[in-house]
Amino acid sequence: MKAPAARNVPGLLQALREEEFTGTVRVSGSPGGTIHLRKGLVGAIETPGAPTATSALLTTGRIDDEAWLTACATEPDADRLGAHLVAAGLIGAAELEVVCTAAVHDGAFAMSLGAAGDWNTGDREPTLVASPGVEPRALTDEVARRVRLLGRAGVTAGELARSRPAAVGEPGVHGAAAREGHRGGPWVPPRLRHLLDAVNGRRTPRDLAFALGRGLYAVMLDLDRLESQGLIRREARTAPGDRPSTAPRVLPGSADGPTPTGGPLPRRRPGGGTRSGERGEKADR
Repeated sequence: MKAPAARNVPGLLQALREEEFTGTVRVSGSPGGTIHLRKGLVGAIETPGAPTATSALLTTGRIDDEAWLTACATEPDADRLGAHLVAAGLIGAAELEVVCTAAVHDGAFAMSLGAAGDWNTGDREPTLVASPGVEPRALTDEVARRVRLLGRAGVTAGELARSRPAAVGEPGVHGAAAREGHRGGPWVPPRLRHLLDAVNGRRTPRDLAFALGRGLYAVMLDLDRLESQGLIRREARTAPGDRPSTAPRVLPGSADGPTPTGGPLPRRRPGGGTRSGERGEKADR
């Protein structure tokens, strides 16, 4: 189909919601992503900027690889895979819905942090989707809230997403003893300790999210907590540096409002209907 006229992706998604569009929206950029819609609702987002629901389930071991491959072979249409997983007793319906919906929010948040290009619409591509899906306007509002919450004076959420946090020790204590003292302290909750164990001064929040099978937003919140407790240090990067940012932009601000970050909104090329794009990959907690 020909994409409706829209000045940004939130506006496009809202127009597609009104048309009850089922299919994909590919957003180019750095690096871009694919938004999967079912009857106008956002059912899944695939972007290299954040783990998908599939990644979250497999990386954490919530569903083991063998069981997952068997399920995929039994139900080849990924749109129906979620129902099959529940029927097979591999996961509860409520838990699966939470994971899939969280991945949609996290994917949209990750895409809002990078530079975007144009977009195009395409046919339905089977994938593990949240059911029934997320309203585009509600998704836009939630992304804007997250970006505002993580931003700080003089530093945007996008810049923090490109930081490479490093662990620090207690004052006067240095080296491995300092790191172990912080990580082993009973006052550090296991969730934060696992994140701290993965911090090495080279990984970005996105890298940490994929390594742990957690959402990018959740990881960035916990990095804020670790920093406030003096357990890590990080310097926001105003440019991606020696490796390009993997978080593309989508859904910033509201459907008619400005973007909460500084990059340009994606625009449709004149006469551009659909063109091939690359699928991104992976999503939350």
